[in-house]
Amino acid sequence: MYKIFIVEDDAVIARAVERHLVSWGYETEAAQNLENVMPEFVKYAPQLVLMDISLPFYNGYHWCSEIRKISKVPVIFITSMSDNLNLVTAMNMGGDDFIPKPFDLAVLTVKVQAMLRRTYEFGGEAELLEHGGAILNIGDGSLSVGGQRIDLTKNEYKILHILMENRGKIVSRDAIIEHLWQSDSYIDDNTLTVNMTRLRKKLQDAGLSDYITTKKGAGYMIV
Repeated sequence: MYKIFIVEDDAVIARAVERHLVSWGYETEAAQNLENVMPEFVKYAPQLVLMDISLPFYNGYHWCSEIRKISKVPVIFITSMSDNLNLVTAMNMGGDDFIPKPFDLAVLTVKVQAMLRRTYEFGGEAELLEHGGAILNIGDGSLSVGGQRIDLTKNEYKILHILMENRGKIVSRDAIIEHLWQSDSYIDDNTLTVNMTRLRKKLQDAGLSDYITTKKGAGYMIV
């Protein structure tokens, strides 16, 4: 079931859109904190975002640009500001489509269906892992901390991936080495230590000191 995140300050419109999309078999959630929608976006990990432009605190352009720092999830703008300037701005800010208000719910549904089909028909759905300020995009292997994108090697990504998937649990060195072995590159115990050191340095430089904890004789964990 596709998940759709709705960022709309008009509660009546948001509820109407939610009810309609749910009736078509979609899962929906509307943003509650319009002053900072990113934590809700990351936690919900939607496959599509419906974004109003005129919002309190920060407009939809701002939130679309913030989403684009960590995700390629499609964003459809819904707004009464339907002049050509806003249409061009919406697309330039990373939007994928534009629906002017007032709109017919049937038209909205067709737009949503078409966008989901184009985005996911030939590929898997993007997924985000978030913990302690770090956001790992499974779709493209990127890491973002505080809006800053951090480049990871394939092995660094795989180490962080397995630790974030098992956060709160100890992951043994053998389990990590086996996970890395599947990447078609041989990893011995010493190479794991080198990769772990480099990954920790990148996390520390991004402001995440002691993000990965060593459990002597057992392995590593993220708490």
